[in-house]
This record gives sequence, C-alpha cells and structure tokens, in this order.
Amino acid sequence: MERPLPDTTTTTTPTPPEVDRVAASRAAVAARRARATVKADVASGARSPLDVLRVAYEEPEGVEGRIRVPEFLTSIPAIGATKSTRIMTELAIATSKRLGGLGRLQRRRLRDFVADWVADHGGTGDRLVVLAGPTAVGKGTVASYIRRHHPDVRLSVSATTRPPRPGEVEGEHYFFVDDASFDRMIEAGELLEWATVHNAFRYGTPRRPVEAAIAAGNSVLLEIDIQGARSVRRAMPEATLVFLLPPSWDELVRRLVGRGTESPAEQQRRLETARVELAAVEEFDHRVVNHDVGEAAQKVVDLMRPRKGRR
Repeated sequence: MERPLPDTTTTTTPTPPEVDRVAASRAAVAARRARATVKADVASGARSPLDVLRVAYEEPEGVEGRIRVPEFLTSIPAIGATKSTRIMTELAIATSKRLGGLGRLQRRRLRDFVADWVADHGGTGDRLVVLAGPTAVGKGTVASYIRRHHPDVRLSVSATTRPPRPGEVEGEHYFFVDDASFDRMIEAGELLEWATVHNAFRYGTPRRPVEAAIAAGNSVLLEIDIQGARSVRRAMPEATLVFLLPPSWDELVRRLVGRGTESPAEQQRRLETARVELAAVEEFDHRVVNHDVGEAAQKVVDLMRPRKGRR
C-alpha cells in the first residue's frame, strides 16, 4: 500500500502591505497622543476627571475608554504612582484594566472614589444634587418638603412651557414661559439643561442662579426629569445624581391616577415612559425609595452634607 507523501508546504503569515503598516503605525501614534492630551487636561485642571469617566463609560472604545486606570489616576493632581497602586488595590481593580473595560461595580467604585477626591480638593462636591425619577414618583412633593423644612438648601426653579397646575405659584414651583421665550433662553445659553418631556412640554434649568449659588458656597437641589439629569452630568460632572424610586409599580400607578391632573390617554403615555425611565436607575449615584415624603426628603438632604461627615 502506497503511503501518502509528506506535506512539504509551510504555512506562512502573510505580511501586510507596507501602506497598511504605515497607516496602523500612524493611527497608534495618534491614539497615544489623544490619550496624552486627555491626561494633560486632567493634570492641568482644564478638564474634570469625572467628565473623563463619564465619556469613558459611555464610549468604552473611545479615547477616554482606552486609557488604563493607573494612568488615569496618576494624571489627577496629588496622586502619584505609589498612591495609585494603593487605590487600585482598595478598589479591587487590576492594573491592566482600561476605563472602558471596567465592570459595573468597578465603575461605580471608581467614580465614587474620584467624586470624593474632587470634593476634598476644591470641587463642588455635594453642593449640587440632582433629584430625578419616573413620573408620579413624588419628586415635586419631596422637593417642596425640603423647601419648607430645610431652608439652607437652595431649590433651583425650572422654566417650563406647560401651563400651571392648580396651586402652583410662578417663581416658586416653576417659571411659566411661552415657546418663544423658551427658544430665546436656549439661544442665549441661559439654560443649564433642557428637554421635551412626555413628547409635550419643554422644561429647563436656568444656569445663572445655580452657578451663583454654588459659587457662594450654598447647596443647590435640582428637581428635574431623567433627560435633564443626564444633561447636567455632562455639563457639571461633579453633580451628585439621586434617583427617587416608588415603593412599587402598583403604588406608582395609584399615585399617577389619584392626582387626577392628566387625561386617561396622558396617564397611559406617562406610565409607558415611566417603565423606560425606571431602567435608568443604574446611571445614578444614589437611590432613595419614596415610602414616606419626610423620610425620603431627609435622605436627600443627608446626601448634601459634606462627604467627610458622611463617612
């Protein structure tokens, strides 16, 4: 029986064309330079490290997301290599990890640490707190309770194009404006954030009162929708985001129907939106369940205390 001849062919890895290798090399150099620019901006104070984290988490394969965690930490003023190693150990993050490759819990731990660090080194810290949550969860009720019982907390008054509800006071609950006035505020850059809510009316936060209050050392609470909370995080990454939750879905439905301020069709639309909004809870720094208005309000106010006092 004839034996098959041995295979004398050899498998070789094709060599990429010279033009491809040059392009890849240039792309790698550009990527390194882009990452170096981000780190230099953090080191100089031109960019908040919290903003870098926000972008890295949103775009894991982007420039920020490709930065290794130790390099990111050592770009923060007053954090050197030794301190960075200790921090990584405490946060249970491997030194090989990139910002965009962190797991959910690792992301939260790193952001909490950086938020504490920024607050302890001259940032706004907890002086700007955003209270958001699904429709009918009681955001306005909790905010009103804080206004009455905690006068040291400044509540930002939003502008809106919707008409006032019974009992709402101009300048206290909202600034009620028409569409033309709202357009003018957007064009003039007077709004910290704005959004169209429930495919109907627009809401926005006047920028100047918030910035003035923070500059004066006061605590400011924004009671806004979830879209607005996301916008504030982009504009002021040091803000603390608090998600207000209902005790249960059935209780949320009961509250929405019970307040009687919307038509049945509007109630159904808001409930559909609420189901989507509840999924955003993981984007927030803290969550508070609104079992009792006074208890929920106190928890929100406690989150506005200095971080060192809460450890």
